[in-house]
Amino acid sequence: MNETTPAPAVQAPARRTPAAQPGGPKARPADTSRPTGRQRAAELLQRQGVLAVLLTVVIAASFIYPTFASLDNARGVTIQASFLAVVALGMTLVIITGGIDLSVGSVFALGGVLAAWASQYGFLAALLVPLVVCGAIGLLNGLLIARGNMAPFIITLATLLGARGLLLALTDEGATTYLVPKDSAFGELGQGSVWGFGYPIIIALVLFGAGGLVLQRTSFGQTLFAVGGSSDAATLMGLPVARTKILVYTLSGLLAGLAGALNAARLSSGVTIIGVGMELDAISAVVIGGTLLIGGAGSISGTLWGVLLLAVIQNLINQIGSLNSSYQSVVSGGFLIVVVVAQRYLARSRRTT
Repeated sequence: MNETTPAPAVQAPARRTPAAQPGGPKARPADTSRPTGRQRAAELLQRQGVLAVLLTVVIAASFIYPTFASLDNARGVTIQASFLAVVALGMTLVIITGGIDLSVGSVFALGGVLAAWASQYGFLAALLVPLVVCGAIGLLNGLLIARGNMAPFIITLATLLGARGLLLALTDEGATTYLVPKDSAFGELGQGSVWGFGYPIIIALVLFGAGGLVLQRTSFGQTLFAVGGSSDAATLMGLPVARTKILVYTLSGLLAGLAGALNAARLSSGVTIIGVGMELDAISAVVIGGTLLIGGAGSISGTLWGVLLLAVIQNLINQIGSLNSSYQSVVSGGFLIVVVVAQRYLARSRRTT
């Protein structure tokens, strides 16, 4: 007799539940962990809804404005979006853990100034100096938040002010602008291209690909979701909660510094007035991409679509011509409100059986 076949044995009589008795209450349906069709649709819309919106906007704009669909315009949109994308990648990791990093805009600008200043000493110095300093700022954020149990909003707001103050001190209150030497290898990093697409675009895509693999295919990525879902539960599970938070804030600082260095290489100078409000753009792109502000859920690809959507909106405003760039903030804010409301509704739908 096959081992998987139950032997014919005397079975105990089935217990009659109240639902089985005549006139008794109806039986409660068996609980199942398998998601319903409505839950699966809500989850798919939360993850890929921004991609559908992006494709719709791009297709509509291509018909309305013929120049929008040109290859040159696509290169311009993607190169401008690449710097925000690198910053938003680090922000995604932070928000998934339930945190926030308001310092990335100032760290981005500081990284650009440090890279331009250090470029006179060679390619490696131009890259390493901003990475070391900006990474140290991120490390400070992580230590104070994870070890000191301090609020991420307050700590990163303080380092926002500190990084901007350090930038002004290095540039004599903005009076000094450091230039990248002409024909330097560092300048080529920001201005060179492959098949017409600049190196910053390629670097951003590589980083997003690596980030997606880390988030979905490694234990570290699963730890990020666990920490964001419930820090106390993650601690009880034996996960390194404090070390994880320190690492993600350090990565956020490193990526913001790298984005600033790439921007300085492209502009051939360390511009002091950039990065103001960039932290809000990064948060908007992350949230529009489907990452929950409360943590515990999100995706790298969604952030990429969110960044591209904001870049396309800015480009469309430029295509219209009669509108100034301030309308981008209005449109971005409108998108953000819609997405937050939609996320709340979708999360409620996913909980509904």
